Amino acid sequence: MALTVKDLEVLQTQCPDYRMELVNGEIIVISPSGYESDEVTAEMIRQLGNWVRPRKLGRVTASSAGFILPNSDTRAPDVSFVQAERLRRSPRNFAELAPDLMVEVKSPTDSITKLRNKIDEFLELGTRVGILINPEKEWVEIRRSGEDPIVLQNGNLITVPDLLPGWEVKVEDLWSPQLD
Repeated sequence: MALTVKDLEVLQTQCPDYRMELVNGEIIVISPSGYESDEVTAEMIRQLGNWVRPRKLGRVTASSAGFILPNSDTRAPDVSFVQAERLRRSPRNFAELAPDLMVEVKSPTDSITKLRNKIDEFLELGTRVGILINPEKEWVEIRRSGEDPIVLQNGNLITVPDLLPGWEVKVEDLWSPQLD
C-alpha cells in the first residue's frame, strides 16, 4: 500500500523530532546531518537569504520546509529557493511545487550518488538548478537538467545569474571557520 502526503503529515505530527520525506509511496526518515554539514547548510541559507530577502526575489527555506512535487513525492532539500512570482505567500504546510533552486549538503553518512540522484529527480520535476556541496572534500557541484555538472573549488565563485542576478559566494566562504 502506497502512503500519501496525509500519512506523512500524521506521522510528522506524531513524531515531530524526526525529519521525513515521502518517496515513491514510502516514508523515509532522514538522519541528523552532523555538525559541520549543518553549519555549511546554515551558511548557504544565510548567504542566499541575505541576498534574496531585501530584494524580495522569493523565499529561502531550510530542510524542514517540504515540497509536494509533481510526482506526488514530498521531499525536503537542505536549502531551497522559490522565486517570488511562483510563491507569493508561504503555505502553512508543504509547498505544492518544485523549488527553483535546491541545495544538498553532504553529511558524513550521505552517499554522493544518492544526493546526485535526488538533485536530478528535482531537476526532472521542474527545479532549474541543483547544488551539491561536499564540505569534506571542499567542492561544490552545480547541476542543471540536460547539462554537464560544473564543479567549483576554493578560489571559485558560486553564481546563478538566471535566478539570482548579481549574487555570488566564494566557495571557501561556505566552509566551517577555524576559530583558533
